[in-house]
Amino acid sequence: MKAGLEQKVKEAVSGNKKALESIIFDIKDLVYNLSLKMLLFPEDARDATQEILIRVVTHLSSFKGDSKFQTWTYRIATNYLITEKRKMARTVRTSFDDYAVLIDTGQSNVASYARNEGELLMLEEEVKISCTHGLLLCLNAMGRMVYILGEILGLNSVEGAEILDITPENFRQQLSRSRGKVRNFLKSKCGLVNTENACRCKKKVDFLVEQKMIDPNSLRFAQHTQRSIDLVEKINTLDRTVAIFRSVPAIHTPQEIITEVKKTINAINI
Repeated sequence: MKAGLEQKVKEAVSGNKKALESIIFDIKDLVYNLSLKMLLFPEDARDATQEILIRVVTHLSSFKGDSKFQTWTYRIATNYLITEKRKMARTVRTSFDDYAVLIDTGQSNVASYARNEGELLMLEEEVKISCTHGLLLCLNAMGRMVYILGEILGLNSVEGAEILDITPENFRQQLSRSRGKVRNFLKSKCGLVNTENACRCKKKVDFLVEQKMIDPNSLRFAQHTQRSIDLVEKINTLDRTVAIFRSVPAIHTPQEIITEVKKTINAINI
């Protein structure tokens, strides 16, 4: 979080709309990428991000400074993503067993939807990000959020507990369970995590395109990031089950979200 944010919050609470716009600019990617990890689909993440940012804007006067503003923002975001957005999300939880079947199904040594090496690398990256983020949907909503906060974002149990309004011990227990489930799955199925496994990313391209789970003409993730597969392969000091998530760079928030939030800022009296 950028320096000077707490001062901007004070100015925004006092009625400075320029400071409020600057705050939204500072936190937008934090909220959007958290939403992406929870919901998988960018369309859902966009809707959630817009709603969360509007809640930050309209509830800013309730921020008393008892915690860091980033913590307060995370609290609003996690509450929305775990409770209200869960009711509307198109994606329902799947099981680790069913996901294992999906991983093992439809492998091919030919990627006919790639016209050149560059396209193949992009499609392979799309499979990697889609697969690993989709894996998070095997966890229940709270277990998924705990894993994202504790394992992917690296927050400690005190910070995570404050955000989720649970005890640090409960946070650690849930993180341990979620970490174990994800680690066991990736070690048994992912070639990037366990070199004894064959990497399936390239082999899954045709199947996922044919099942309309990936659109070569409209990639959800790969067109917005660097190639993270190569980064994972170079990591030796960090558990690769963590690296496979952390290697994906933050994706910038779509501009239309900021445009809509600015309309709300201009319409309110603060």
